[in-house]
Amino acid sequence: MLHWYDEHARDLPWRVSPELRKSGMKPDPYRVWLSEIMLQQTTIPHATRYFLEFTRRWRNVHELAAADRDEIMAAWAGLGYYSRARNLHACAQLVSEMGGFPEAAQDLQKLPGIGPYTSGAIAAIAFDEPVAAVDGNVERVVTRFHAIAAPLPSIKKDIKAIVEEWVPRDRPGDFAQAMMDLGATICTPRSPSCMTCPVAEACVARLKDTQGSFPVKAAKTQKPKRRGTAYIVVRDGRLLAEKRPDTGLLAGMLGLPTTEWTTNSDKLASDPASGTPIGSIQHVFTHFSLTLDAVIADDADVQNPVWVPIKDWKKAGFPSVFQKIIGLYLKTEDEDPKLI
Repeated sequence: MLHWYDEHARDLPWRVSPELRKSGMKPDPYRVWLSEIMLQQTTIPHATRYFLEFTRRWRNVHELAAADRDEIMAAWAGLGYYSRARNLHACAQLVSEMGGFPEAAQDLQKLPGIGPYTSGAIAAIAFDEPVAAVDGNVERVVTRFHAIAAPLPSIKKDIKAIVEEWVPRDRPGDFAQAMMDLGATICTPRSPSCMTCPVAEACVARLKDTQGSFPVKAAKTQKPKRRGTAYIVVRDGRLLAEKRPDTGLLAGMLGLPTTEWTTNSDKLASDPASGTPIGSIQHVFTHFSLTLDAVIADDADVQNPVWVPIKDWKKAGFPSVFQKIIGLYLKTEDEDPKLI
């Protein structure tokens, strides 16, 4: 596995290559931590530009800790799962006070926003602790290698125990990244490239030609549906927004005035008389899907109003769901200026 990684390791902006590791260069714990937080529930292409921007603006954990939280939340806008940004700032402040990151996975896991996988990944990659780092890619590799028929997530502990047995005491960080790269580039969800896999000869699923059957996943439950209305209020070239509360969905983020997002499909979420409807957008959150109607209005009731120059809306830090509404408004403005 390590030999394969030496030849095929992905070139990623937060990674120290095997060649540089052998020359004595060590990974920066700050960059490892930041990348792992950003990659939670997020693809590498999407997270990369955020990583580059964050490390340009805040070069180390102390600079990030000293930054204003609203700046961090705005810079995070569009990356999703916004509790990560709040935990990121809280974690940076604790680590800065401590003088640096703890090196053991069990200590890292005590920090905000760091769970079992992330603590293992940071400890292994940044500090060479021989611990298991098991993400979705690694789960796929292990379940295929052993043809494990039990469904996820019930076997997560079993998979971690298997990986713990595999982790070498020499180069555990490179091994962790090798497993991730194998799952991401070779042992892919569809059409795995078994002919180029370094462990193909011992893979039970390959021998049985059942790779596509693993990992087995429990049946998904359908997400509940919610509906609401977002109001577009523009005055003198400025868009009415609001600072959302520090608790709840999209906590601390900049948002548009909205109604309650109700699960009652028979209940109208907006009053047509309150403005001009211009359409709706669809957005999927972790636990529900949302239909959000857009209404141009003269005014809206908000608790913490913020007026954003409409020309600067992309820099303001709106989450994706509100970016969709603003995009719909601007499209309507271009197509039918009289409506606006």
